[in-house]
Amino acid sequence: MSDIIRLLPDSVANQIAAGEVVQRPASAIKEMLENAIDSGADAIELIVKDSGKTLIQVIDNGCGMSPTDARMSFERHATSKIKEAADLFKIHTFGFRGEALASIAAIAQVELKSRRHEDELGTHIIIEGSAVKSQQPCACSAGTSISVKNLFYNVPARRNFLKSDQAEMRHILDEFHRVVLVNPQIAFTLNSNGKIIFKLPATNLKLRISNVFGANFHERLLPVNQESNVVKISGFVGKPDSARRTKGEQFFFANNRFIKHPYLNHAVEEAFSELIPEGYFPTYFLFLEVDPASIDINIHPTKTEVNFQEHQVIYAMIRSAVKQAIGRFSFSSTLDFETEQSFQTYFPKDKPLVEPGIHVNTGYNPFAKNNQPELRLSPKTEKEDIAGWEKLFDTGSLPMPGNQQPAATLTIGADFNQEQTGRGFMQLNGRFVVTRVKSGLMIIDQQAAHERILFEKLTEKIELKRVHSQQLLFPVTVNLSAPDAELAGELKNDFASVGFQIEHFGGNSFIIQGVPAELKDENVQALFESVLETFKHNQLGLKIDKQQNLLRSMARNMAIKPGKVLVSEEMQSLVDDLFACQVSNISPSGKNTILMIGTDEIEKRFS
Repeated sequence: MSDIIRLLPDSVANQIAAGEVVQRPASAIKEMLENAIDSGADAIELIVKDSGKTLIQVIDNGCGMSPTDARMSFERHATSKIKEAADLFKIHTFGFRGEALASIAAIAQVELKSRRHEDELGTHIIIEGSAVKSQQPCACSAGTSISVKNLFYNVPARRNFLKSDQAEMRHILDEFHRVVLVNPQIAFTLNSNGKIIFKLPATNLKLRISNVFGANFHERLLPVNQESNVVKISGFVGKPDSARRTKGEQFFFANNRFIKHPYLNHAVEEAFSELIPEGYFPTYFLFLEVDPASIDINIHPTKTEVNFQEHQVIYAMIRSAVKQAIGRFSFSSTLDFETEQSFQTYFPKDKPLVEPGIHVNTGYNPFAKNNQPELRLSPKTEKEDIAGWEKLFDTGSLPMPGNQQPAATLTIGADFNQEQTGRGFMQLNGRFVVTRVKSGLMIIDQQAAHERILFEKLTEKIELKRVHSQQLLFPVTVNLSAPDAELAGELKNDFASVGFQIEHFGGNSFIIQGVPAELKDENVQALFESVLETFKHNQLGLKIDKQQNLLRSMARNMAIKPGKVLVSEEMQSLVDDLFACQVSNISPSGKNTILMIGTDEIEKRFS
């Protein structure tokens, strides 16, 4: 029997490596932008066509490469930063030009032009599927220009799995944001299909955040600074009143790399607990500087997931730093863009300063009568006040043992003994509707039940084409992050099919001119942002089409919330509508709507 284990050709090995490094156009863009940064460039231009499927081009004015370096940059395991294994644990840069180019060249047609500042001529290389087609001298600007054309042209199965142009563009914008935020000292330009999306000058971090996410951000940002021998924390958090329904502007960077770390995200959320409503998310741009030896960035090919040795200490410091920023700066006004936010105290010039003091009444006798003035809510006599107290309570007393009569009456929720209808309802904790059935008690989750009702009603109206839109007297303008704006544009027709009439207002802004007729007394902007956030969340875990996802998202966010007090008629209507649904026991998000507790089970609890 012949041997069956053999070495793979470099072209095949590079395609396998490309599967780890390049999942979509945004992955290639991330690697190419980081290479440009490591080259020392202070101006970088990104050009994409068809969301990177047709063309990705990155042009920088960095140090450039010699003809030999330009050719070596496309070889596997070639880098300018790592010489031995120990270097893996003290990486400060991204790897110029590094392993990524070999992976990209394996699944695309790549053209590179590069010239060092001290050279008269540059070099021009064309590579297709890891095969070098040509390399020759050329006249070009100092720096490097890399063009990646027809990504996955030789791996059609991978290309077929790419999402729509709008979805891929959202991923590109995400990667672009992560790169430009950590490098405010570099000027960036993003050009998509001949249209300039971003033109960001070199500036400081605060201005860069405002340039990327909107000028109104400078009023929302609170500086965060804290340092210890374990970690240095800097950056900005948004004021509590600027929290939004969408989880967009949340960024963590460790040693100038974007990272994903749910444990540290929880630290920020803890600092904002009890300051923002449930369902809202804080904004933050936080930078961590740690000893490279105390962080492992090689647990994932994209290096976005990391491990910290002192993660518990870092958690506590982040929570403390954010709380301190909120407490110190959140009440100070910011008029000037660069003004340091701090407490400013003003004293009137025409009045002398008086030192505060504590005054004690030395003649106070706690046993003397009428020491304290009587607290009264109305000018009634004491007898009248006592006589009318029972009017504060409804009738429907609880029976007392023996001949003892209650001193007061008590009503719990709604009347649970409605003889005229045969069905009574009680609301429990503002979340559940409780009613009697023959076998015992039935408990209904009011939010999950209403979610199911709305979902089936919306689905039926779309199938019957009976969706009605209600025009707003005053249209609402919604400002979104760039990825959310791309998503809203992609879903514009789907929103129209359920009653939302939205129009692009330029940039990342949309105008909501009409809403579904079912909406009553809703915060339109908050609802629209919540629907987008729920839609994105469903995309990650559910394999459903866009319209079904949108209907689920709308039902979820239009449903009554916990804490909503319902009168008896509303509870009756909710129960009737729920049992008229085709699927009444499960909400669209998978939660149970009904819980039955039998009489036998209740008797067991008392035995």
